[in-house]
Amino acid sequence: MAAAETPQPRKPARATKATKATKPLKTAKAAKSATSPQTPEPAAAAGPPDSAAKAAQDAEAGRGARGRAKPETAAAPAAKPARATRSRRAPQPGAADGPPDSAPKAARDAEAAGRTKPRPGPLALDDSERGRLLAGDHHDPHGVLGAHPLRGGATGVVLRALRPCARAVTVLAAGHRTPLHDDGDGFFSGVLPLDAVPPEYTLLVTYDDNELEVQDPYRFLPALGELDLYLIGEGRHEELWRALGAQPMVHQGVTGTRFTVWAPNARGVRVVGDFNFWDGTGFPMRCLGSSGVWELFVPGVGEGALYKFEIMRPDGSHTMRADPMARRTEVPPANASIVTAPHHVWGDQEWMAHRADRPVHQAPFSVYEVHLASWRPGLSYRELAEQLPAYVSDLGFTHVELMPVAEHPFGGSWGYQVTGLYAPTARMGTPDDFRYLVDALHRAGIGVIMDWVPAHFPKDDWALARFDGPHLYEHEDWRRAEHPDWGTLEFDYGRPEVRNFLVANATYWCEEFHIDGLRVDAVASMLYLDYSREEGQWAPNEFGGRDNPDAVAFLQEMNATVYRRNPGVVTIAEESTAWEGVTRPTDSGGLGFGLKWNMGWMHDSLVYISKEPVHRKYHHNEMTFSMVYAYSENYVLPISHDEVVHGKQALVSKMPGDWWQQRANHRAYLGYMWAHPGKQLLFMGQEFAQGAEWSEGHGPDWWLLDPSYSAEPDHRGVRDLVRDLNQVYTATPALWELDTVPDGFAWVAGDAAEDNVFAFLRFDAQSGPLLAVSNFSPVVRQEYRLGVPDLIPAWTEVLNTDEDRYGGSGVRNTEPVKPEPAGAHGHRSSLQLTLPPLATVWLKPA
Repeated sequence: MAAAETPQPRKPARATKATKATKPLKTAKAAKSATSPQTPEPAAAAGPPDSAAKAAQDAEAGRGARGRAKPETAAAPAAKPARATRSRRAPQPGAADGPPDSAPKAARDAEAAGRTKPRPGPLALDDSERGRLLAGDHHDPHGVLGAHPLRGGATGVVLRALRPCARAVTVLAAGHRTPLHDDGDGFFSGVLPLDAVPPEYTLLVTYDDNELEVQDPYRFLPALGELDLYLIGEGRHEELWRALGAQPMVHQGVTGTRFTVWAPNARGVRVVGDFNFWDGTGFPMRCLGSSGVWELFVPGVGEGALYKFEIMRPDGSHTMRADPMARRTEVPPANASIVTAPHHVWGDQEWMAHRADRPVHQAPFSVYEVHLASWRPGLSYRELAEQLPAYVSDLGFTHVELMPVAEHPFGGSWGYQVTGLYAPTARMGTPDDFRYLVDALHRAGIGVIMDWVPAHFPKDDWALARFDGPHLYEHEDWRRAEHPDWGTLEFDYGRPEVRNFLVANATYWCEEFHIDGLRVDAVASMLYLDYSREEGQWAPNEFGGRDNPDAVAFLQEMNATVYRRNPGVVTIAEESTAWEGVTRPTDSGGLGFGLKWNMGWMHDSLVYISKEPVHRKYHHNEMTFSMVYAYSENYVLPISHDEVVHGKQALVSKMPGDWWQQRANHRAYLGYMWAHPGKQLLFMGQEFAQGAEWSEGHGPDWWLLDPSYSAEPDHRGVRDLVRDLNQVYTATPALWELDTVPDGFAWVAGDAAEDNVFAFLRFDAQSGPLLAVSNFSPVVRQEYRLGVPDLIPAWTEVLNTDEDRYGGSGVRNTEPVKPEPAGAHGHRSSLQLTLPPLATVWLKPA
């Protein structure tokens, strides 16, 4: 870490249990029934504010355990931090008050012209308290601001306000108008002629050119309960998004927004936004006990308000941060958080009621992977909802997988470097707009999987990195904090609050956006301490091993929580090693994922198919090896975005030969893939044999499907094949019902290397078979004999990738093929088939 961040000064004292202003109530009902959250002030004689002030000041030093905590050292008033250099919006009607942009300048001009500088009154705070508040270094502003009863039974209530740039402040309470004394630096104080702290009052704040009547944020009890704080401290708050962040609400009968943030290392936190002209001086937050959670209810602030948190770190430096729990953000590169609440009315009740009817392992599962921002560049979530469901449904895919939609600053990261884990990217609309898209997909019968990235996060100085000190979300050991491949930071999975932040995020997407599955990115980088690290760049775990026990525990907790709370949801691991038990249940010691990407199959099969047919016999085992371990995990067979970028070429361009042979290989490979045990995933553009690599800048080459393009039939033919593959696949239980058990598969010809032929049987739960045969040679093989099960009178082709309409040569078995009593491949009966060149055929009992 940077030298400027060490050593760390001692943290300011936290509020004690006796400090009512910082002790959260158990329930909202209790909060409403409480008469006063404030600390009693010293006694004062009855009378006008000015006469009572002296007595109150005399007793100030006698404030006891019920008063505010004393600072260990006096902090000199600090200069205000620079305001955000971006466009600002005018405050919304009814929002928290603040001077117009001209007010600060008018105040400075008046002082320069000789206006008398206010002198502190008898009730003014001492220099230490004033300095800490002005510097943003106060953990209990409610203990000194707002209304407090006088001590000793004296009549009167002392009230203090911090209103920078105001010329005057008057308190309106119980029919009284009480002007406050201007103590300078934006502080105002006075004594209200009341017997007790009023349950309600407002402040009339006068600026140079306007006057506003506003609620005082420092008259409200904490809007977060003890149970929330307890669960946060334990790292077990499964609905963390309801406790932290910006929550519009009605609190003590007043409409506003509760701002909360976890910043345990901070010396002070203030909320800033367009509602206070990005100056948080008058909006310091309180720390709730020892929880590390800071809270402030700001009346009048509602949906659409922009905000950030201004944090004083242990070393005294200030940093302006977006909310880690923000549920809506500005459109990048702007990065402020936005107050929001959901309003979408869901129409997918039937989908949600039945998505758990059949386990995903025993169901058809064919996935179309999409990068939303480039699928149809320029479309919003709502415009995508008009096109994407219809397209995917027409092609017969059962699910879409969305590359990360959580907010990310750099579009070129494709969403894999996330700064706003709780916010759908604002590039295409609001969170409700994204809900609308998911709803539309569900109503079209399509499940939605989302790429989720809990492995690492970028170092942007307005986001999570070094949030409130040298380390918070990242590990304190640099050997576990820095990710060497991506220039990012890794989460500290051993810290309960960080683990809670991520586990709750997984359930958040499933519950708030009805997501049906989470594909977890870069799992291997979490599991291994030495991942992409050289000797000396990593340290073994406490047992001397290279695995990361904290990450293992996190993944197990995440999977167990998601499956318990969200029936029908599936989690999928992108795990590229041979880690044992990725899809084994957690109660059996596994990680608990539902499915795992089969990276080995993807690599090996692409190596084979990229070879010239004359050389394929030397790589035959690349295609058969996957069945050696096919049932060690529950697999997805992915041809993902990673395989069609950065010089790897698009799928059809990986194929050898001329254009006809490339397309034939492409079609044969897809036929083999759809028949192989495991679920399927295909990245956009590969369904119509796009020849160019994918680019997030322009997306798929849709012009290839323009009827005016001369080669359009070639690309349309491949897309027609994908549609038929999905239709036959979904209608054939043998291709998915026993995907994860050996009973669902049997080789017929796995050793025909010289012929470049692979043949196998798939079975459903009633032993109904499908015969899949792939000929990866460019020659037609006549009367090719293959053994088949007995008692099936005839077989018929149900799919042939060489059909004319797909762009093939039209070699088919047009009539049902009857078995002969000639033994072959361990069966007493056999078929003689015509195998088309560079093609896959599927046959079922006639």
